[in-house]
Amino acid sequence: MLDATCPNCGAAIHFRSADLPAKVCDYCRSLVMRNGDQLEVIGQVAEVPEDVSPLQIGTRGSDGGMGFELIGRVRWRWSDGAWNEWLALFDDGSSAWLGEAMGRYMLLRAVEHGAGRTEAVKRLRDDQPIELGTDATIDGIEYRVTDIKQVTCVASEGELPFSAPDGLTIISVDLMARDGQSASLQKEGGEVSVYAGRYVTLGDLRPTNLRAFDGWPMPQFAA
Repeated sequence: MLDATCPNCGAAIHFRSADLPAKVCDYCRSLVMRNGDQLEVIGQVAEVPEDVSPLQIGTRGSDGGMGFELIGRVRWRWSDGAWNEWLALFDDGSSAWLGEAMGRYMLLRAVEHGAGRTEAVKRLRDDQPIELGTDATIDGIEYRVTDIKQVTCVASEGELPFSAPDGLTIISVDLMARDGQSASLQKEGGEVSVYAGRYVTLGDLRPTNLRAFDGWPMPQFAA
């Protein structure tokens, strides 16, 4: 944990892990990057648009008996819609992404050294075309490419493992396997990141501190 002040406005900001060097100031929306004990403002980010998500920074839950807290969010948009990716920090210090789109959720963890593990990753890295339906094996699981799109960061908030300024554009590839397993490839610049996990329901995560809003009854498991 590093307790500091925003270089722009002087508000208190906190970095919980050296693995999470980016922080959006809650007060002035400055995007602050940490390098050791040095802090630098690299830009301003927009407020995350209002949506109908029941999740929020501070929502807690658990997966596999391990508790987590949502501490960051990136809002992505493409030509036909938008979705949230929430950063979950687990009690053991590890992290995962909770993707949220149209009431569906995917819990994904980064796959270490995943960039060299499948032909689809190599093709994405080398700007070669990838066909929908292409097979891809990641950590012994066979997936199939179901979607490929260019997406743009609309806004971000909280703590993040990378800077996500407004307008950041990446290539996102979705993959699905049997039994609800899912994966994602994301290319920014020349780097490809690989994530794998599964679809979950909100109830599976036993969430607390959900956000109430009109038209959405708080589920009994979270009341």
